[in-house]
Amino acid sequence: HPLSPASTTTTTTTTISSFKMTAEDIDGKAIAADIREELKKEVDDMISAGKQVPGLAVILVGSRRDSQTYVNMKKKACAQVGIASFGYDYDESVTQETLMAKIQELNARNDVHGILVQLPLPAHLDETAILNSMRPEKDVDGLHPENVSKLALQGTHGNKQGYWKSLSNIPFSVPCTPLGCLELLDRSGVEIKGKKAVVIGRSNLVGLPVAFLLLHRNATVTIVHSQTQNIEEEVSRADIVIAAVGRAKMVKASWLKEGAVVIDVGINSVDLPPEQVVEGKKSYKLVGDVDYDEAKKKCSKLTPVPGGVGPMTIAMLLRNTVNSCKRSSGTV
Repeated sequence: HPLSPASTTTTTTTTISSFKMTAEDIDGKAIAADIREELKKEVDDMISAGKQVPGLAVILVGSRRDSQTYVNMKKKACAQVGIASFGYDYDESVTQETLMAKIQELNARNDVHGILVQLPLPAHLDETAILNSMRPEKDVDGLHPENVSKLALQGTHGNKQGYWKSLSNIPFSVPCTPLGCLELLDRSGVEIKGKKAVVIGRSNLVGLPVAFLLLHRNATVTIVHSQTQNIEEEVSRADIVIAAVGRAKMVKASWLKEGAVVIDVGINSVDLPPEQVVEGKKSYKLVGDVDYDEAKKKCSKLTPVPGGVGPMTIAMLLRNTVNSCKRSSGTV
């Protein structure tokens, strides 16, 4: 269900060498807003039909401001689409046993269809054991080993499942940020099949799952990382670049193929030059893994930071929660 690129992109015209090129910003805010509207209608229809309201439980440990901000954003987004949210906040000193007991309680509740543990957790807690204690069908972050293995499966003899064509119908939860990356490509009219894609970074949260998603959509995928030789050469062959390495402006325009599509997952804080700092205002700005100002002169489409991938992560969390609710009632 791709939208018209004109409705979700901001166009700037630049001149490169002797020809004119149009670089388009892939507007993650607008696309995420569209998805929230779709989900709101879906939830309204479910409620009108007398079906259960989707429910998301969010566990927050400690007082990290960034984690508190993310949790508040998720709760606000739930309210916008009609998802019931349940918050459970714990002190930094909470025990493993207390958290595991709460997750078991949530596993058993019929009004909770998704459980999210806000990461990172304090060092004394076993993050893997906590995440793995969730029922896989309630793991809306897509990090449970059972969900990870389903994403990796290709089907016997290379047979493909039809649900990869529509990302809204995958019968298990996929990590939210990678899923959001694919939605940005689809809804910006980017053809994936047969294209060469390079993923920069191999994390369990983004790099590996987004590579599997691209493979399922019949791209030819290369993953590059800190030990890859000649990274620039590998990236320069790509029609689609997914940058998810966490290094500010690492990817230069010289790395990119003319007309490439770039999805920048990175969110990095860099200090402003002293002359740009205004008293009482932030002394830093957020930038991506890609040198945006230079890259936009060379690629055909790219995501800005902020305003690109970030809003999509929460939108995909909402979708995973709604889908989990529908699966629990046998309607998807």
